[in-house]
Amino acid sequence: MDDDLAKKFLHGELQDLRKAVLWKLEGLSEYDVRRPLTSSGTNLLGLVKHLALWESRYFGEVFGRPSPEAQPRWDDLSHRGADMWATEDETREEIVDRYRRVWEHSDATIAGLNFDSPGHAAWWPNPDVRLFNIMVHMLSETSRHAGHADILREQLDGSVGTIAARAKSQPDEASREAQRTEIERVAKAVAAD
Repeated sequence: MDDDLAKKFLHGELQDLRKAVLWKLEGLSEYDVRRPLTSSGTNLLGLVKHLALWESRYFGEVFGRPSPEAQPRWDDLSHRGADMWATEDETREEIVDRYRRVWEHSDATIAGLNFDSPGHAAWWPNPDVRLFNIMVHMLSETSRHAGHADILREQLDGSVGTIAARAKSQPDEASREAQRTEIERVAKAVAAD
């Protein structure tokens, strides 16, 4: 496969996933985007904040193009986990805008470098990387957190999918409940054997 074609494909997938993550916030209250929805405190706005920090780091620091905005050090233990939730002083708009600015910086890095351009991810066991490695890593990372966001959003209001147009074509609540009931029945039946 041609490197430019592969880079363009991976970049396009990353761009689509970024939009999907932000779509998960649309139409929700401040409480719902911030509240912990798992025992570890995972929440929608925190996922966006986390992705903004790490995408900035991977497409910035790794390639000698640090973000123009101050970032906590990756090795500063006092900030560990702080990227997973929004403080009272951080607004949704600030976090979303920061993520979009990170996209611009990342996109410039991706456009300006070759697939085999070297970088250095000091926090990795094998820190010498290529743009290819980082693009695959960030695509995986963003996809993973987009999946988390999908489940969290479904818990809040039943909305699933990656774009608003698909959400409107979802089965009605009665159909979903019937499917869930059948899956629960099967799980209990198998567990009883």
